[in-house]
Amino acid sequence: MVSTQVALAFGAAIAAVRAASLADYCTVDYVTSVLPTEDLGLAVTIDASSVSAALATNQSVTSEWYAASVIDYCNVTFAYSHNGLNNDTVHVSYLVPTPENFSNRYVSTGGGGLAINSGASYSPSGIIVGAVSGITDGGFGNFDTQFDAAFLLAAGTVNWQATYMFGYQAHHELATLGKQFTKNFFNVSDSDKLYSYYQGCSEGGREGWSQIQRFAEQFDGVVTGAPAFRYGQLQVNHLSGGVIEEAMGYYPPPCELEKIMNLTIAACDGLDGKVDGVISRSDLCKLNFNYTSTIGEPYYCAASSGTSLRRRQAAPTGYAPAQNGTITAEGVAVASAFTNGLIDSQGKRIYINPQPGSAFTDAITQYNTNTSKWEVAISSLGGEWVARYLQLQDTSNLASLANVTADTLRDWMVLGMQKYYDSLQTTWPDITPFKDAGGKVIHVHGESDFSIPTASSVHYYEAVRSTMYGSLAYNDSVAEMDDFYRLFMVPGGAHCSSNPYEPNGGWPATTLQTVIEWAEKGVAPDTLENDGGVIDTLCKWPLRPLWSGNGTSLECVSDEKSRDSWIYTFDAFKFPVY
Repeated sequence: MVSTQVALAFGAAIAAVRAASLADYCTVDYVTSVLPTEDLGLAVTIDASSVSAALATNQSVTSEWYAASVIDYCNVTFAYSHNGLNNDTVHVSYLVPTPENFSNRYVSTGGGGLAINSGASYSPSGIIVGAVSGITDGGFGNFDTQFDAAFLLAAGTVNWQATYMFGYQAHHELATLGKQFTKNFFNVSDSDKLYSYYQGCSEGGREGWSQIQRFAEQFDGVVTGAPAFRYGQLQVNHLSGGVIEEAMGYYPPPCELEKIMNLTIAACDGLDGKVDGVISRSDLCKLNFNYTSTIGEPYYCAASSGTSLRRRQAAPTGYAPAQNGTITAEGVAVASAFTNGLIDSQGKRIYINPQPGSAFTDAITQYNTNTSKWEVAISSLGGEWVARYLQLQDTSNLASLANVTADTLRDWMVLGMQKYYDSLQTTWPDITPFKDAGGKVIHVHGESDFSIPTASSVHYYEAVRSTMYGSLAYNDSVAEMDDFYRLFMVPGGAHCSSNPYEPNGGWPATTLQTVIEWAEKGVAPDTLENDGGVIDTLCKWPLRPLWSGNGTSLECVSDEKSRDSWIYTFDAFKFPVY
């Protein structure tokens, strides 16, 4: 713990910090003097000897999540340990803005995949809005170490401390320490409001919801993108494409699936009233387009060293021959079954897959040079989840999908949900305490997300709506939700970013600023600004975009049939799946 003498010695500097230059306070001595030593209810001890402070000036930063900027900041890091635990060290990093740019704000940013932080992918957004911006390493070793490296203490033995840190605890500690550190650093009095925010996508989106569901007063505003809800279902579902292919005995070349996707985009583009290279209404595509219309269409892809469709993690590599053929009925059957989502042997729905027009990432195949045939490429996301997190093996994938059926995947989903319900599932639907605390959340999801189905976000929104306001008429319940929770889908958007296959879709870059306006000034967003897209404003669910006047006027319209196409009941399970 930092000594009282050191803190007193720097008392004058604390009072004058807002008049100082960045270089004046970006020092180890000053940072040490303002470490959060108050009783914050965390039962942790900060290691004052671990403090570092590095000045960064004229740093050019760019991302689809914030506007390109040139920023100055002080990068502060320190470590802490949990009282009573051995060999326990957690590192946190806070980017501190210049005194003249500080706007009484703190921002936490989240991770992606199995990483608990995304480094500079999101953290500069805090500096841009005048906030101290924090990330954590979760106690996994360093900021580059991911959860899978810390998950097992040994084969068959779960590191539950690491699991709960990844699930929600590390981000609670990051924000709690970060907010107090910010107050101390800039001498924010108890009578002055320090606004706190969160931003993250994918795993980072799930992390944001883990805080909303457990720590109602922690953040004034939250931006979550494509959250990895329903960990038990989601991770196993990445195996669905391979299981469908095994069941059908057909392994479409990647080029065949890519052609089906491109033809789908072309066919469904104009269903929203404007031909612009973007599927803005994947619901209308689902209701009106049939993959069978693509049978017989030619495709060609040159030979390459890898597959043509992107994977989020661990893409199949190796030689891929030139692919020259026509779309087959078998390829269409695979595409149709994949888009429809997993169905068990009793005809009941297990889970959902991406919207039509999305890349068939989880159905991608790989070429076997020994057999000269295409075969299943086991998703490393789904395969590692089953092998490491369910079977507790120290391995990064399953060896094969032999004898694995849709029913097997269903049962694995049940096991994952049971095992990690209180840590990773993150689907608690009653967030009344967050609303009552005045919190605001903006939830975004790319409509052509190839990794986390867009309907996953709709399902959670509807679970919250029906849980909190199920006694009200639909429109009345949506109005209640609008007070604190708004969902926006990004036409053509891929997984947490714009889409190379629908490049006119764009991506919202000022969502954090929007939730700040909502939390601090009460300016609720009926639409969301979309950067770089032919649709420059995004419609709030359940309204959907529709062009009129020969594509000159965009409206957000109510369409009950289309809305219903996003709603699913997972009746393969004998319990609610929120």
